[in-house]
Amino acid sequence: MELTSIFGNVIFASEDTKTILDLVLLAVESAANLYGADLRGASLRGADLSGADLRGASLRGADLRGASLRGADLRGASLRGADLSGANLSDASLSGASLRGASLRGADLYGNKVKSMRVYSGLYRYQVWAVVFEGGSRWVRMGCLFKTLEEWASGGGIRVSNIFEYPDDGSEKCLEREAAFEFAKAAVMRMAAAGEARAGELRTK
Repeated sequence: MELTSIFGNVIFASEDTKTILDLVLLAVESAANLYGADLRGASLRGADLSGADLRGASLRGADLRGASLRGADLRGASLRGADLSGANLSDASLSGASLRGASLRGADLYGNKVKSMRVYSGLYRYQVWAVVFEGGSRWVRMGCLFKTLEEWASGGGIRVSNIFEYPDDGSEKCLEREAAFEFAKAAVMRMAAAGEARAGELRTK
């Protein structure tokens, strides 16, 4: 059985495996470089992919429910539409990873369980995340910066958070980033309010 990259070349092979899950687990166990692996729609539920090198891999639509991706390198990987419910993403490298449309409810992200999450592309140069964790903490990620709403506010706000790349100069680039942040902030506030409303309904039943 062979595992190919998104470019069509074989990156790992084994004659002793019959499922893609077994093949991937063997590749990870062998510390194989899975850069650019084509794992679209793969059934990897509960798989231990801790520390796997999955840079640039396509995991679009993959079933990763309950999988461990702890410490995995997912930089530049596509996880669009993947089901990561209950997955462990602690210490995973996610810079440049596309998570749009991915289901992450209950996933362990940065040591916290995700209650609800939205991922946006096209608001500005980088991906934007709006995340509500179990316990109610509200976070916004702008590119590589990932902070609670309180941390964003106490640090002087979005316009002074990355002055080397985005100077606070009133330029279109600066204003576009600020608008992207405000959009994500509003989204995370709505998500948190909806979660509180649902919790209140459950308490009254």
